[in-house]
Amino acid sequence: MPHATHANAALTPRAQLRLARLIVDHGWSPARAAERYDVSWRTAKKWAERYRDEGPDGMHDRSSAPHHQPNRTPAPVVRKIVHLRWKQRLGPVEIADRLGRASSTVHAVLVRCRINRLTHIDRATGEAIRRYKHERPGDLIHVDVKKLGRVPDGGGWRYVGRKQGNRNRAATPDLPRNKWRNPLGGTCYLHTVIDDHSRVAYVEAHDDETKETAAAVLRNAVAWFADRGVTVKRVLSDNGSCYKSNLWNQTCAELGITPKKTRPYRPQTNGKIERFHRTLAEGWAFKKFYSSEAARLAALPAWIHEYNHHRPHSAIGKHSPITRLDNLAGHHS
Repeated sequence: MPHATHANAALTPRAQLRLARLIVDHGWSPARAAERYDVSWRTAKKWAERYRDEGPDGMHDRSSAPHHQPNRTPAPVVRKIVHLRWKQRLGPVEIADRLGRASSTVHAVLVRCRINRLTHIDRATGEAIRRYKHERPGDLIHVDVKKLGRVPDGGGWRYVGRKQGNRNRAATPDLPRNKWRNPLGGTCYLHTVIDDHSRVAYVEAHDDETKETAAAVLRNAVAWFADRGVTVKRVLSDNGSCYKSNLWNQTCAELGITPKKTRPYRPQTNGKIERFHRTLAEGWAFKKFYSSEAARLAALPAWIHEYNHHRPHSAIGKHSPITRLDNLAGHHS
């Protein structure tokens, strides 16, 4: 395939062919042809020799890289560099120290192999990230529990400061206490469900994460999705005790759902719901001042509606999640 003429070339391939033909076919001297085309006689001679040897096909620029590079990093060393980068995610300096090479050499190898950045590599295993998305709503739902400290009456420490936050917590009635009788803030357990295809979310707030609560949330979520024309087929959860119970498996069997588990100690497997939890915290839980836990929970349904129906989602083409449900008219409002 012909090479494109570089930006500083004095001649185009067509002009090079004309120059070469003047010398070879018409008997012009290299100096006279060079003067005609305003180039050096060495350049004119080079194109004339190319034309004699290769004909018109030789009138294209070639790479200036040498055919043989005796100082190039040996292949076995390159393989070791790549191995340390992918499997241990070490930087150029650390790799160079282990292999007894210059860090600049290691960096050059990483750039040449296109692994000088680790943004596309899974941090836990060093393997390339495998992204997936199921084709239809309901093919897979993700479930998990997000734990949040409850907001004491008068506001939490994030907005009123540690000192006043502790006072508000102490003054809030019906809070659990530790063994020294000091009041604890308590925990709000948000049982969250995300549809893999559409990213539509379903959330319930509870006081625990028991197997009974998890099973009840699954039943409610499946019914909620069914009202929107979605039949749930599989559910993906982590290895929490509530999801490993017999009650959870029985509930899935009754609903006709196949339960699936993430790999142990690998939250990335359930990354879609982990990312939703971050959005939930930033967009609702800690977005503004709430004077009590009841006030914060009262704002949750409106935020979920905004997320599902109006918020553009970057992972699905900046559309709102609800638009990806293939349900009956009228369910999107």
